[in-house]
Amino acid sequence: MRAQKSNESSMLDRDFSIAPMMDWTDRHCRFFHRILSAKALLYSEMVTTGAVIHGDRQRLLGFSGEEHPIAVQLGGSNPKDLATSARICADFGYDEINLNVGCPSDRVQEGRFGACLMAEPELVGECVAAMKAAVDLPVTVKCRIGIDEQDPEAALDRITATVRAAGVDALIVHARKAWLKGLSPKENRDVPPLDYGRVYRLKKANPDLNISINGGIKAVEEWGTHRACLDGVMVGREAYQNPEILLAVDPTLFGVAAPVADGFEAIEAMAPYIEAQLAQGVRLSSITRHMIGLFPGRPGARLYRRHLATEAVKPGAGLEVLFEAAAHVRRAIEAKAA
Repeated sequence: MRAQKSNESSMLDRDFSIAPMMDWTDRHCRFFHRILSAKALLYSEMVTTGAVIHGDRQRLLGFSGEEHPIAVQLGGSNPKDLATSARICADFGYDEINLNVGCPSDRVQEGRFGACLMAEPELVGECVAAMKAAVDLPVTVKCRIGIDEQDPEAALDRITATVRAAGVDALIVHARKAWLKGLSPKENRDVPPLDYGRVYRLKKANPDLNISINGGIKAVEEWGTHRACLDGVMVGREAYQNPEILLAVDPTLFGVAAPVADGFEAIEAMAPYIEAQLAQGVRLSSITRHMIGLFPGRPGARLYRRHLATEAVKPGAGLEVLFEAAAHVRRAIEAKAA
């Protein structure tokens, strides 16, 4: 069944969001992250227009109603196909349509989308306008500050101007260049230097445009620094690899208690979802791989990770495997306190 559309889709709060990450932010990951924060805006993995139009839509786009607010990220460069895909995603109940103008992989370069679109700002504007005309949802863009030899001052200003003219609702800027020639996708996440100041200047020049920042953000203390200059913070790998950091989102940024107190409560809260997914034939490891990062730095954390890595992948593995893994941490904490 398709998830029901949120009644608050036109009033999305972008103070904090979790970045779309290929092979990571699938529906199981997003459900887990929602357990840790009721307020964070969640994003799907990037889905290409070809997949949306011709593929298994339920597998690619399906999600649980509890995941709201949730945005879908589309990859493509054909305005007509993006408009069609946006309508399909709107029918599935997504709260926002986001266009990927930042991914540097070989695949997106071959398909003329992702970061290579930084070189075609007018086309990006056409894509945004087509999606805006097709759906009554916020349409946003996630981009880089530039690619290859582009001047980040001119490149970012130009693409911002074109998407603003097209009616974009918000811009998320990964504060690094993408080097399409000479760096791998993995290297593009770390090697090009971060330039947060460039994004701050963009906001100063566009005070009425909602602008969020992404790239290299790890510590909770950084969130307030960025939000003093911008509208929102998008965190990627840190939220995935250290998920308990998300417990700080609701109290720190929204003034409300986190849904659960710690990783142990998060596991208990995930249990009904996991049982339901197992009953549908989903392998335990497909879910618990997103939970490996719990309990960082705590006694027993290594045993927790090892137990999940070796036991959750076995055929027929059930919820007891996750509870047994967590028990390693509980016992280690109790032993240390004794």
